[in-house]
Amino acid sequence: MPLPPVLLPMASIDAMRPVFLIVMGLSLLFVAWRLTRHTSGWSSRILMLGALLLALGYSVTLPLYQARVVLPIDLLRFYPNADAGIAMGWHLVKLFSMNGGWLLFGLGLAIHARVFEPAPAPRVVAVTPQTEPSL
Repeated sequence: MPLPPVLLPMASIDAMRPVFLIVMGLSLLFVAWRLTRHTSGWSSRILMLGALLLALGYSVTLPLYQARVVLPIDLLRFYPNADAGIAMGWHLVKLFSMNGGWLLFGLGLAIHARVFEPAPAPRVVAVTPQTEPSL
């Protein structure tokens, strides 16, 4: 059964992209919470801070750009009444939340997985010399 013509714009990819971004941001936050639920220390704090920044970027900032509520900087020349300061502020929020979020999320994940800890020293097997039985 085909969709009625009124619902076709709602079923388009452009209409579903903000929903996908919101779900992705919240799922990253949920995965980070599940990883750090029973841990403490700096690795869990850094990982959760990165996940919170990514959730802000994916669930708030990028859907606002997709819905054209916030204008990208490259489209300011087509809108003479648009405020360049507001566009620059939202661009900085997007850059900080996405780049800082991925940086902190990856760093927290690496610390949580103990990537930066030195490798344990190899175990030395003591070799006992074999002596000939005396007669």
